[in-house]
Amino acid sequence: MKRVLLKLSGEALAGDKGKGFDETTCGMVADQVRQLVDSGLEVGVVIGGGNFWRGAGKANMDRTRADQIGMLATVMNCIYVSEAFRNVGLATTIMTPFSVGSFTELFSKDRVNTAFRHKKVVFFAGGTGHPYFSTDTGAVLRAVEIDADGILLAKNIDGVYDSDPAIHPDARRYDTISLEQVLAKKLQVIDLSASLMCQQQKMPLYIFALKEEGSIVAAASGDFHGTIVTVD
Repeated sequence: MKRVLLKLSGEALAGDKGKGFDETTCGMVADQVRQLVDSGLEVGVVIGGGNFWRGAGKANMDRTRADQIGMLATVMNCIYVSEAFRNVGLATTIMTPFSVGSFTELFSKDRVNTAFRHKKVVFFAGGTGHPYFSTDTGAVLRAVEIDADGILLAKNIDGVYDSDPAIHPDARRYDTISLEQVLAKKLQVIDLSASLMCQQQKMPLYIFALKEEGSIVAAASGDFHGTIVTVD
């Protein structure tokens, strides 16, 4: 791999607290991304907003407004985590699909390529900039736009299972599974629109548990404890 997109869930960054940030977890992510950049890998990052806001399905609230709050939650997450990255010596920039004053830059592929040439980690905040699209879809869209070799999907669970392991102790984890099988079996990996885009654009997924030591570095190498979702 030469260029990857790392998708982090907001809940995973919150650790056991469930809300806000767990500094130890954020520091661990920063240390691992520094190792990737030092090895010559170009890294983009998308972070969900669930540690601050989950707007879908909010009663008595317009969906568009709820999703806009969620987009701003991802901006806050990227500002915080980018500072954690800077604390370990990484250069970063944050890009959004809409203007956020001087806090971020407007997204463009040219700006991304320039940032990568300067060995910066690029954070993609604000999702797609439109309601009704999750950060899963935003992550796949950015991965496709920047010609990433794959998406590293860090979750609270160590891969894709044939059933929910929290409910079924005998659930089986897949080492490798095709996206066609994921869709056919209705396995909840990423949402449908993101899955279809991965399938159309041949974007593989590497799914692993964020809390496992060294999991990001291992996933980038392809030799890791998790699931590879293939798109051939």
